[in-house]
Amino acid sequence: MKIETVRTHLLQHRLAQPFHSAFSTFRARWACLVEITCDDGTTGWGECLGPAGPNAATVAAMAELLVGRDPLAIEPLWLDIYNQFRDQGQRGLTMTAQSGIDIALWDIAGRHFGVPVHVLLGGAHRLAVPAYATGGFPLEGRDAEAALREELAGYRARGFRAAKIKIGFGLDGDARRIAAAREVLGPDIALMIDANHGYDAIEAIALGNRVAEHGIGWFEEPVMPEHLAAYREVRAGQPIPVAGGETWHGRRAFADALAARAVDVLQPDVCGCGGITEMRKIVAMAETEGVRVVPHVWGTGVAIAAALQMLAVLPPSPPRHVPRAPLLEFDQTDNPFREAVLAAPFTLADGAVAVPAGPGLGIEIDRAALARFAPED
Repeated sequence: MKIETVRTHLLQHRLAQPFHSAFSTFRARWACLVEITCDDGTTGWGECLGPAGPNAATVAAMAELLVGRDPLAIEPLWLDIYNQFRDQGQRGLTMTAQSGIDIALWDIAGRHFGVPVHVLLGGAHRLAVPAYATGGFPLEGRDAEAALREELAGYRARGFRAAKIKIGFGLDGDARRIAAAREVLGPDIALMIDANHGYDAIEAIALGNRVAEHGIGWFEEPVMPEHLAAYREVRAGQPIPVAGGETWHGRRAFADALAARAVDVLQPDVCGCGGITEMRKIVAMAETEGVRVVPHVWGTGVAIAAALQMLAVLPPSPPRHVPRAPLLEFDQTDNPFREAVLAAPFTLADGAVAVPAGPGLGIEIDRAALARFAPED
């Protein structure tokens, strides 16, 4: 079996209701899927975190290193790609592009052997993962608090047991939105906050102390990801656990964060950190250092499937009679192709999402949806 073609599929959806993070405005949803096909017809799928067009161009540049090679030689292929691009690409687009390729290779391997990826990785500790709803972005043209209350009430009604909202828009307004979120969710639904590095350490510490009474599960990306010393200051200066990692790429970046004790919760994204090959090494480092892992997930059903395969094999840390379950980040913002690309979309049942049991990632792609959501000319 040899790799025959490597291609990408760009997806786009224009938002009728734009929304804001701390530093950007979403007016469209984009995605870059990777499809690798072998000479025997076996096909694998992956996804790249981040800007779709640049990811696609980078995957195309890497394709010549893959064609004609054995797709089951996943580790040698990973190292060859990384080595060829390392002088300019130890982080950023080269790593997000490589992530999509690597996920597709693991999908091929699972399909070839007729087992899900989590079996290839050593076996599942769990076959369903509790999910938290990601949302709470301020909507353009709407009152931020009123829209948030309406959105969170919907998550509660649908059976979510945890939710994460976006902050980073100013201390007073954020404090009011956090208090409103807790009021709507009540005491039994976990609440997390994500600043998308919208604060400096002084502001993040002030906010953390101000809102800690609301029982916040974690304070995500309080400061810019480059500032590991500032992460440490935020950890030391306020009581909410600090989370981060979606914008750290490769195990070396995560090793720096772990050595600095920068976070309480590590959040690698399998579509951005280097793929399944690299993420399993990051997980092993985090387990060694006693740091929790809750993966970041932001993309289509392909990204969700890859994340679920990794969540299935996350070791209970510490092992005990009733181990603490990891969480699946389950984006609930406007993105119709998230579900449409899959023949059988993921659904929430009793607050959790099942790990796919089919071979590879355990999904099938709806090619008609790829055509329907292709970018406009």
